[in-house]
Amino acid sequence: MSCFDNTVKGWEHDMVFKAFLAAGAAMMVAQTAVAADVPLIERSKLFGNPTKVGGQLSPDGKWISFIAPRDGVLNVWVAPIATPDQARPLTAEKGRPIRQTFWSPDSRSILFVNDRGGDENFLLYGVNVATGAQKALTPFEKTRVRVIGTSETIKDRILIGVNNRDPRWHDVYELNLTSGALTKVMQNDGYAGFIADDQLKLRMASKARPDGGSDYYRVSGTTVEATPVVQFGLDDSLTTAPMGFTVDGKTLYWIDSRGRNTAALMAQDVASGKMTVVGESPKADVSGALFNPRTGRIEAYAVDYLKNEYLPIGDAVKADLAFLKAQNKGEFLIGSRTDADDKWLVTFDPVTAPASTWLYDRKGKKLTQLYVSRPELADAPLVPMEAVEIPARDGLTLVSYLTKPKGVTGPAPMVLLVHGGPWARDGFGYNGYHQWLANRGYAVLSVNYRGSTGFGKNFISAGDLQWGRKMHDDLIDAVDWAVKQGVARPDKVAIMGGSYGGYATLAGLTFTPDTFACGVDIVGPSNLFTLLKTIPPYWEAGKQQFYKRMGDPTTEEGRALLKERSPLTFVDRITKPLLIGQGANDPRVNVAESDQIVAAMAAKSIPVTYVVFPDEGHGFARPANNIAFNAVTENFLSPCLGGRAEPIGETLKASTAQVKHGGEFVTGLK
Repeated sequence: MSCFDNTVKGWEHDMVFKAFLAAGAAMMVAQTAVAADVPLIERSKLFGNPTKVGGQLSPDGKWISFIAPRDGVLNVWVAPIATPDQARPLTAEKGRPIRQTFWSPDSRSILFVNDRGGDENFLLYGVNVATGAQKALTPFEKTRVRVIGTSETIKDRILIGVNNRDPRWHDVYELNLTSGALTKVMQNDGYAGFIADDQLKLRMASKARPDGGSDYYRVSGTTVEATPVVQFGLDDSLTTAPMGFTVDGKTLYWIDSRGRNTAALMAQDVASGKMTVVGESPKADVSGALFNPRTGRIEAYAVDYLKNEYLPIGDAVKADLAFLKAQNKGEFLIGSRTDADDKWLVTFDPVTAPASTWLYDRKGKKLTQLYVSRPELADAPLVPMEAVEIPARDGLTLVSYLTKPKGVTGPAPMVLLVHGGPWARDGFGYNGYHQWLANRGYAVLSVNYRGSTGFGKNFISAGDLQWGRKMHDDLIDAVDWAVKQGVARPDKVAIMGGSYGGYATLAGLTFTPDTFACGVDIVGPSNLFTLLKTIPPYWEAGKQQFYKRMGDPTTEEGRALLKERSPLTFVDRITKPLLIGQGANDPRVNVAESDQIVAAMAAKSIPVTYVVFPDEGHGFARPANNIAFNAVTENFLSPCLGGRAEPIGETLKASTAQVKHGGEFVTGLK
C-alpha cells in the first residue's frame, strides 16, 4: 500500500503527505519505547572531525604524522616519535580538509593531495617538516595527479603522472622533491598506466582493449614495445594487475585471476617470465600484501572474505602477526613500516569502541598507544557488527554485514545501506553509519551484491549488464532474508546509499516500489545514458569496461538497455518518500543526475526533498556538510520508519546546504 497517491495534486497532495508524517510520528513513539533507555549519540560525535586519523611513520623512524583538526579543518600534523604529545601543525588549510598524505622517501617532507570543492582535480603539495614551508608541486589548473613510482634507494625523487596536457592521459614526470623541478620522462598518448621499478625506470605500460580488458607492454627507456607481453579480457580486468617489483628488479608481483576464479598472489621471474603462486584463497581474492621495506619482497598477504586476515609467507613476520592477533584488541590493520623495519604502525578496530593506533616495537614485542581516533565515543553505546552469508535466489552467496539496535528484541525497522562503486565492497569493522542508524532504532544491513569486488571474477561478472536487475534482485533477496530471520519488519524497510547505492535507492523506489517504505539517495545517477555521457575525461581508459558492464550507449541495443535500467524512465512509479543529496561539483555523477529526477517528480507533483551542497563533489567531505545532510536524513527517516532523531536544530546554518525542493516534507527543515 502506498503512502500517498500520485493522482493527488497541489495542496491536497501536501495534506496527504503531512497526514502520513503525523501517522509516522505516532508510530515512532510506540516502536522506540523498548530502546528508550539507550542514550542518543550526537551526530557531531559520529560525523564531526576525528581527533586524529591517518597516522604514518616517517621512513627514517624519527617522526609520526597524522591528520587532525586545526581551526576546525583537517590538516597535517607531525610529532617526534619519542614524544608524540609534542605534535605541531604543518599545514593551515581553511576550507577543504586534507584526507590523503604520504611521507617523502627522504623523510624531509610530507606530501598530500587536495582538490577544490570536490572537483577531484587533485593537486600534489609538499610541506617541509623542519621549516614548515609548503610548496605546490603540481601548480596547474584542471589537473589530476597520480603517483606512479617511489623508491627505497632513491630518496629525493619520485615519478608522477600529470594530465594537464591532455585530460584523458597522464604524462610521466620525474619530480625532484628538493627543488620541486618537474622533468618529463614520457608523453602519454593512450596508455592507462605505467609500472616503474625501484630505480624509477618505467618497465611496463598498460592499455585498455576494445573488449574491456587490458594489454601490458614492456617499456625500454622511453619506448613502449609494440607487442604486448600480458593480455587479458573483461572477465579478468578487475582482478588482475601488477603490484610492483622487488628492489632488485628481478621479481614482479601480480594479483592475478587468469585461469582461475579468485585472484591469487603471483610472483613472476622477470628473466624467464615464469609465474609462481605465492598465496591464494578459494573464497576471496588476495586483497593486499606486506612488503619488506628493504627488499620489496612480500612477507604476508591479506585475504578478506568475512573479515580481513593476514597470512604469513615464511617466518619473516609470522611471530609479529601472531603477537598482534593475540592482543585481542579487535581487527588489526598494519600501516606504515620504517626503512629499518623495527617499528610498525598498527590500528586496532574493536567495532564497539573507537579505533586506536599504536606504535609496535618489533624487537621488544611492545605496543605503545599513540592515539584514539574518536575518544568522544569511548563511552557511547556502540553495538557489534555481525558478518553473515545470505543466499541469493540463483545460488550465489552474498557476504553481508548486519548491525542491530541496542536493547531491541524481535523484528525492527531496517535500513538497507547499499555501497557505491558498484565495483567495490563492504567490509567488517567500525562503521559510523551503522552505529548512527542502529542508535536511532534501526537494524542496518549492508550487502555485497553481485558485481562487488573481492569475491572472485565470476561474482563480478555475474553483475555485467545487471544494473537494476540481478544486482537489484540480490538486495531484495537480502531484505527477504532479514524478514525471515526476524531481523526486519517487512513494512518498515528503507533503502539508502551513495553513488551506485544512490542509484539502487532510485531503482528500489521505481522498479520495486512496494518493497521499501522510503529512500535516501546520495549522489546517485538517475539516467544511465547521461551518466556515461558525462564521465570524467581521465576515465577514458576505462570507458569500454563501463560499456561492457553497464550497457553500450554507442549501439541501439545498448541505448535501449540503459533507458530500461534508468530510474528516471519510470519516475511515475515512485509512491514512497524520497530524499536526495548532491554535491554541485561532482565530476562522476553530475548534478544534472539529481536535478532531472527532482524536476520530473515535481512536474508530476510527487513529493521529494532535495538538498544540494555548492562546495562538494562525489560525497560530502566537509564535516559540517555531512552532519547537516545526516540531520536531514534522520529526521526524514523518523516518521517513515518510526525511529528516533536528534532535531535538525542549527546544523544547516553551519553548512552550505541549499534546500532546493521539498523542505516542507522533513520536520525542522523548513
